Amino acid sequence: MWCGFDKMKLVAKIYSPSYPSHCFEISDGASTLYGPHTLSAYIQEFRKLGAALINGRPVEPGLQPPDLLDKQISLLTPVVLDSTPSGAKFGKVNSDVALNSTFKRGDMVTVTFWSACPRNDLLTEGTFALVETLQEQKTWVPAYDDDDFCLRFIWSRPSKLSPQSHATIEWRIPQSAVSGVYRISHFGAAKALLGSISHFTGSSSAFVVA
Repeated sequence: MWCGFDKMKLVAKIYSPSYPSHCFEISDGASTLYGPHTLSAYIQEFRKLGAALINGRPVEPGLQPPDLLDKQISLLTPVVLDSTPSGAKFGKVNSDVALNSTFKRGDMVTVTFWSACPRNDLLTEGTFALVETLQEQKTWVPAYDDDDFCLRFIWSRPSKLSPQSHATIEWRIPQSAVSGVYRISHFGAAKALLGSISHFTGSSSAFVVA
């Protein structure tokens, strides 16, 4: 595995086979992005970058790869519409924790929200699920989000063609969790019939981890 240099964007690649390995190993060849001379090309360009860094010289950016996003083919059916039952808004809790609940480490906390299709916005710079802890009796501070193994985000529809959907968030309280007051929050984006996207959020009742 190699990584980029200091002051450069960190880049990591797990494996790049040599020319002989590429020619004789089927699995190695399949792991190579740019053909049998990929490793040699990497070495050539890294030497240029290394010399430029040492000598403080700027590097020409070179050609940009073509933007083929509009040529991608998707076999997923588009999201037509998201909706909720009458009287319920997106992000409203459908199944909450019991009031004044107390949980211990190792317990599973489960909350279900009225939600919308996650494909409306993948929230790559955000999160669909968040566990927050109350600090100084007034401020909710993020503690765990959906890239933590202890937190699961499960999206489902009550039926295949239904425009309604649920987001179930499960938090297996880790042994490292600090005692305190917590809540579970959900973030998402809903699509209207005419195509507009609106973001929403919702939170569970507070509960105690002791």
